[in-house]
Amino acid sequence: MKAFVLKEPGVVGWHDAPEPKLTPYGAILEPVAVTPCSSDVHTVFGGGSRKAPNLVLGHECVGRIVETGELVEDFSPGEIVAVPAITPDWRAKSIQEGNDRHASAPFSGHQLGRSQPGVFAERFLIKDADTTLAKIPEGVSLEEALMCVDVVTTGFTGAEYADIKIGDTVVVMGIGPIGLMAVEGARHLGAGRIIAVGSRPVCTELAREFGATDVISYKDRDVVEQVLSMTNGVGADSVIICGGGDQSFTQAVDMVRYGIGTISNVNYYGGTGNLGFPKFSGGRGMAGKTIHTELARGGRARIERLMAMVKYGRIHPGKLVTHHLKGLDNVEKALYMMKEKNDGLIKVMVRIN
Repeated sequence: MKAFVLKEPGVVGWHDAPEPKLTPYGAILEPVAVTPCSSDVHTVFGGGSRKAPNLVLGHECVGRIVETGELVEDFSPGEIVAVPAITPDWRAKSIQEGNDRHASAPFSGHQLGRSQPGVFAERFLIKDADTTLAKIPEGVSLEEALMCVDVVTTGFTGAEYADIKIGDTVVVMGIGPIGLMAVEGARHLGAGRIIAVGSRPVCTELAREFGATDVISYKDRDVVEQVLSMTNGVGADSVIICGGGDQSFTQAVDMVRYGIGTISNVNYYGGTGNLGFPKFSGGRGMAGKTIHTELARGGRARIERLMAMVKYGRIHPGKLVTHHLKGLDNVEKALYMMKEKNDGLIKVMVRIN
């Protein structure tokens, strides 16, 4: 079958991939709508761990079920469903310890397009349909469902781990699609002031619509200086890191409050080496600043809850889709569009069939 694959680091192309093999609890699906993620860009162009030859890329998808395994109870062929980007092995022992994202091995929750073939193909396998696939409520569009499978859950994960209290001042660093949903998440969790850090007009405009009270840019002045000035030198109650280079981690430590401040990181840092921890703003190791480094939450229940937020008008993630393409062949074009981020792009949806 036709599949869009990583041929070698920095090189993508089309490949005649083997058909997926059905498992007893699994389902084979065909993509209806997909979107490349910035992490697909990182996988292809940013280095990282070595990947299998001709790895099928992609992990953001709404799909149509083609076939189900003999032990699947809740889903049937023909259904159009949301496919979560994070697909833990819900039968792994560590799940019972609450370790759903790294249960079997580091990053075992992120399998699609990483340790197993992804969704940029004519067909793909989800190993455990009943625990993973999510039913799309009536009234939720393809764009909205597609955004929920990764972008919404990642942004909301960032907000949830930021320990936001009613009236808090929250900084969101990086307001691409993930950061924009972190702004939404922070607003819903009760943040009073939300300071969004970004410069692209298409993103800053939507950040304000989603709940940002202030927007600042590194192009104007040092971000840490701006945040400290805006908070009378105290710093933010929480910082959610959704984008930026290695320096963003250090900046977050610099700008979050002593004693009760929380940093929540859902940003991907490519390459190797170390992230800096500043001794001074880190209180020489005793600043009382909490740091969470989190992979997005996934699974059926999670994505169905987020789509309920869409159904009842609480969030509007369809606004993130600024560009549309049609046909599996255009997945390659969409990947490069996400890499270059030109023409007011936030997310591009490729409608397959």
